[in-house]
Amino acid sequence: MPAAKPSFLEKVLGRLDRLDTEGLQKVVRRLVQERSLLETLFNTIEDGVLVIDSDGRIDYFNRASARLLGLPREGAEGLPVQRFLPELDWERILAPRRSEGEAVVRHEVEINYPRPRFLRVFAAPLETSGPGGGGVALILHDATETRQQTFEAIENERTEALRLLAASVAHEIGNPLNALHIHLQLMEREVRRLSRLGEAGSPPSPARGRRPRPTRLPGADDIADFAGRFDRYLGVAKGEVTRLDYIITQFLQAMRHAQPQIRAASLNDAVQETLRLLRPEIDNRGQVVHEELGSGLPPAAFDPVQIKQALVNLIKNSMQAMTRGGVLTVRTGRASAGVWVSIEDEGGGISQEQLTRIFEPFFTTKKGGTGLGLMIVQRIIRDHGGTIEVESHAGKGTSFRIWLPLYERRPPLLQPVPSPPPAPATPDT
Repeated sequence: MPAAKPSFLEKVLGRLDRLDTEGLQKVVRRLVQERSLLETLFNTIEDGVLVIDSDGRIDYFNRASARLLGLPREGAEGLPVQRFLPELDWERILAPRRSEGEAVVRHEVEINYPRPRFLRVFAAPLETSGPGGGGVALILHDATETRQQTFEAIENERTEALRLLAASVAHEIGNPLNALHIHLQLMEREVRRLSRLGEAGSPPSPARGRRPRPTRLPGADDIADFAGRFDRYLGVAKGEVTRLDYIITQFLQAMRHAQPQIRAASLNDAVQETLRLLRPEIDNRGQVVHEELGSGLPPAAFDPVQIKQALVNLIKNSMQAMTRGGVLTVRTGRASAGVWVSIEDEGGGISQEQLTRIFEPFFTTKKGGTGLGLMIVQRIIRDHGGTIEVESHAGKGTSFRIWLPLYERRPPLLQPVPSPPPAPATPDT
């Protein structure tokens, strides 16, 4: 690639000692013009631009950033940026860069002041030769409308999924109903056969001039054979009824759109209660649960009943993926504006092709599964304003990670900016 052309300032600095007074005035005028041009450009664009020094204080901001963050028009320079964006991990963003050319870091935050907005924040390190390091440049992009469009698309997908559920449930229920019909017919046939044997062994009605024909009473072998077949047919019928009940229950859970009862709750408590509920089944499978629960997690905003239902579905998926034996790892932690829980198994993993379809209704890789469990989990997490991520490696296992927002995300309180001291009075002349 050709070398970048030197800027005007670089050219001037190379021969600054040879400039006379008139030349210096021209340089100053040129620099003022360039600064004015840059100011105009920065104040015209819709994205916010901030320059933060190594101490986390604002060096520069444009009009868009003042509008997005509610910065005071006068005196914002020198204020700590954490006051206006407390959701970001500033210790990590302002940490000295250990490698050159580090890529721009992207963050997504939701702010409530001066009005509720969803921002994408891009942080790029600044390299300067001055004392104290370089600091960072921040680009704030208002993605509120884009996010709203995404939510509307998700709602449309949900409606389409429900339509697909309604169209597909007849096929899913048809198989067990077919089996029930066949086995009930077989049971009816066996009952009729036993009834005919019983009628043949009963005394005939008296008739004039006729002698009774010899009859064969049903023996013990006939009754035992009948009882064995009847028991098998009955077992199949009961199993199909159980399967029907499971399908209908899952279907109703997927169709029922109950709004979550959001309140301040402990994610660790929800995880531990879910594990206690599933402990007998975990022990029966010979599996081990490894808990790494974060300490001091702040209260999150969720419905404990619905989140425990989502955790039950995910943990059961992980248990069944490992068949018998294996280690199930459950972790919790805190993010910048929320808390998270991850569930990892040591199963066979999910292929990339299947990974793109696991949240589709009636798609399942398990024998006897309905394909509705993960769809229900996704719906619950979306209703809570959270996210769910999945990562899987063939032969190594699968990890699901749920993120939930904090219960209290208070808007930053702006402290009054001290007014500048009055100028000293000049003596009258």
